[in-house]
Amino acid sequence: MAERIRVLLTEEEVDAKIQEIGEQISKDYAGQQVHLVCVLKGGSFFMCELAKRITVPVSLDFMSVSSYGSETKSSGVVKIIKDLDEPLKDKNVIVIEDIVDSGRTLSYLLEMLRDRGPKSMKLCTLLDKPERRVIDVKVDYTGFRIPDEFVVGYGLDYDQRYRNLPYIGVVEFD
Repeated sequence: MAERIRVLLTEEEVDAKIQEIGEQISKDYAGQQVHLVCVLKGGSFFMCELAKRITVPVSLDFMSVSSYGSETKSSGVVKIIKDLDEPLKDKNVIVIEDIVDSGRTLSYLLEMLRDRGPKSMKLCTLLDKPERRVIDVKVDYTGFRIPDEFVVGYGLDYDQRYRNLPYIGVVEFD
């Protein structure tokens, strides 16, 4: 089965939105420092571009998680593949995601991170698919709300391909 990629959001649209989010975070945290926590792998492209556009002091950390369990369960088990290098205690933490869909894994992850004592914690995502939400997750900074389509680019992949596309595309199968 062959696939093709249809552009959903151009590179220019994505770039402008990241600039807008960076400006909002800079305004919200004026005079403070923020600690960005990237959920790997997909969030890395977004976090790096966002960090360049935030004007307050920024520190970065990375986390890799894998979720297990059946899609029919209301909550999954999250396995930490790579934990954070730095403690979160008393930091202004912003968790950076590439996409929020069902909310299952993210809900568990956010609760686990809250238990580590950050001063504040917010969630920032480039893409949000609210139609797929199973567990309510509060997203504080959203790039784009998108329809329930399979998207790639800007860190998102299909079988480890297409992460490097500078735009967001929809995978269409022939």
